[in-house]
Parts: sequence; C-alpha cells; structure tokens
Amino acid sequence: MKRASMGKMTDGEEKEMKSYEQEGKVQFVMDAVYAMAHALHRMHRELCYGYPGLCPRMASIDGKELLSHIRAVSFNGSAGTPVVFNENGDAPGRYDIFQYQITNSVPCRAGERKKVVKGVPCCWHCERCEGYHYQASEFTCELCPYEMRPDVNRTGCVPIPIIKLEWHSPWAVVPVFISMLGIIATSFVIVTFVRYNDTPIVRASGREMSYVLLTGIFLCYAITFLMIATPDVGVCSFRRIFLGLGMCFSYAALLTKTNRIHRIFEQGKKSVTAPRFISPASQLVITFSLISVQLLGVFVWFAVDPPHTVVDYGEQRTQDPLSARGVLKCDISDLSLICSLGYSILLMVTCTVYAIKTRGVPETFNEAKPIGFTMYTTCIIWLAFIPIFFGTSQSAERVSVCVISMCVCV
Repeated sequence: MKRASMGKMTDGEEKEMKSYEQEGKVQFVMDAVYAMAHALHRMHRELCYGYPGLCPRMASIDGKELLSHIRAVSFNGSAGTPVVFNENGDAPGRYDIFQYQITNSVPCRAGERKKVVKGVPCCWHCERCEGYHYQASEFTCELCPYEMRPDVNRTGCVPIPIIKLEWHSPWAVVPVFISMLGIIATSFVIVTFVRYNDTPIVRASGREMSYVLLTGIFLCYAITFLMIATPDVGVCSFRRIFLGLGMCFSYAALLTKTNRIHRIFEQGKKSVTAPRFISPASQLVITFSLISVQLLGVFVWFAVDPPHTVVDYGEQRTQDPLSARGVLKCDISDLSLICSLGYSILLMVTCTVYAIKTRGVPETFNEAKPIGFTMYTTCIIWLAFIPIFFGTSQSAERVSVCVISMCVCV
C-alpha cells in the first residue's frame, strides 16, 4: 500500500491485486487481533482514563482481568458479522445449512397411477388408466360402472350421455317425408273409393277387401311416427301392436282375394257349383280371422313381457370412452321382432303361392296378375330388408333403417 501511495501501480501489480483471493480462515485471525485490541482499549479507558500511554494501574494486571475485558467486547468483524462472547467466553456458532434433495421418480399426473418398481419401493413408473378405467387411488385404476365412463381427467366417473332418434335428424326426416307422401296418397284413394262407392268399377274391385287393404297401407305409413317418437311405455305398447298389424291387414286382404280367385277357378274345373265363402261378408270374416291371430300373438307378448324402455350401452360402447353413448329404445329383442313380423311374412309367402297358382286366370280377373307382381317385388324387398335390419348395429339409426325399409316395402 505504501508503494501504491507513492505512485501509480504497474500492470503486473494490478494483475496481482486482482488475482488476490483471501483464504477463508484469515478473517478469524483478524477478528482475534481486533478483539484483543478492543479489550485493551476498553481496559485503558477504565484504568487509565485521561492518561496517555500505559498507566501504573495497567502495569500490574493479570490475564484474568484481561480475559474479562475480552469477553465484554462487541464489534463488527472483518466479514461484517458481529463479534461477541457469551459468559463462557465462547463466540456464537455459525452454520452453513445445505439441503440435498434427490428425486427417484416424478409425481404422476391426473389419471395416472404409480406402478412401483420391483425391489425399489421409492421408485415408480406412471401408468395411464386406459379404456373405461379411472384413477381410484394413488396406486390403482378401477373400472367405471357399466352405465358410466371416466371423466376427461380420469379421476372419476360420469354418466354416459343417452341419445335417441331426433325428429330433426336426417335419419328421421326422410322416413317422415316418405310416410307423409304415402299417407296423402292413401287418403286420396280412400276418399275416391268413398265418393264412388256405388259405381260398378268400385263394386267389381271388391270394396270390402279394398278398404281393408287401404287401412293396412295407412297403418304401415303411420307406424313411422311411432318408431321415431321418444320411447316410453305407451309408445312401446303401440309399437308392438301396430308394427305387424298394418302388414297383417294388407297381406290378409290380398291372401283372401287370391284364395277366393283360386277357389273359384278350381271349383269351376270340377263343377258349375260356386264354392262356399266367397261372399263379401264371408271374405271379411276370413280376413279378420287372420288378423285376429296377429292381435292374439301381441296380447300374449304383452302378458309374457310387458313393454318397457331400456338404455342400451353395449353397441355404442366405443373404444374411446368420450365417444360412448347410450341408446334409449323400447326393449324389443330381435327374436320378439321376428315373431311379430313372422306371421305377416307367412301371410305374404302364402299369398305369393296363390298368386303363382292364379297367374293363368282369364283377363276378366285382371287383379290376380297385379297382386302376383306385387307379391314378387315384396318378397325381394323383404329379402333385402331382413339382413340389412338385423345386420345393423343397435343404434338410434337402426330404427330409421326399419322405417325406411318398411316405407319402401309398402
């Protein structure tokens, strides 16, 4: 420092000063010297107050007296920390506290469980709960109840949304449009028949059977609205009644007609006597007897299995739980549906057989051939309808497949 005060330091001296680093324990030596100096200064003020230099009283002191003054000193040390001593002459302790942390595994996110590494209990792997499982605890995933699915975070279960066929859906609009056209056309024909009820043409066509046939066609179109309506006990009951009843009306009337024509010409080959039960009243009795079988089957169905609704979660239970849906529908099994429509199909097949047998009748009985053509095309449509309907997954759109096929069939 003396050299520095005499002049400017050289570059080498500046580098030497910049590279100087004090050893960590030097501050304690300096503080000890300062403590001794402060103690002597304190002692001088007490023993030699106002006397410069060493007074006679300080000449004869011993170490114990100096020690008492050393213990009484208090000043800021070279490191800026206070230097004091307790009654035992000890300086306050100084500690550097270091906290060491080690993380063997990171915390798992929501929807993940901890899979502990075998043999290392403090280590784990995070494994996501897949499918319809949710995080039940820190270490387990559990399956949600059948009617529920995991939430977005997979920390719990929420109910699966329930859907049904809506009136504004394209699957519903198309059948309703076709049915409305059919109902309007059928109503127009019925009004025409009523207006010209006593004319020879209407009477020759068999008014009674024609009205029964038109009633069946009208019911087939009207069932469309029951198939689209929101399922409940009432709607499900009417579905069971009218699902096969409309076709039963139609096929029973056609079967009675073709059977009448067949019996008339078969009897004519044997004798000139007219066969029995060919009057309009007899035809109505036969027709409604055939229809009563369908109604009897429906009532037995009601007794064995009362109508009710059910939510089907099976067919719409996709691999992605967020896409899962429950379908609200009437509890009508495929077997029950086959049994309900089976009788109408039997009438249709029987009517087709009679249509084939009467295909060679004279032109004056010209309704036999149109009936035969109708039966041939109907059989083809039904052959296409059955595999399409029963091969379609159980969804809200399956009802529309049934309705559209039925409308086309009619």
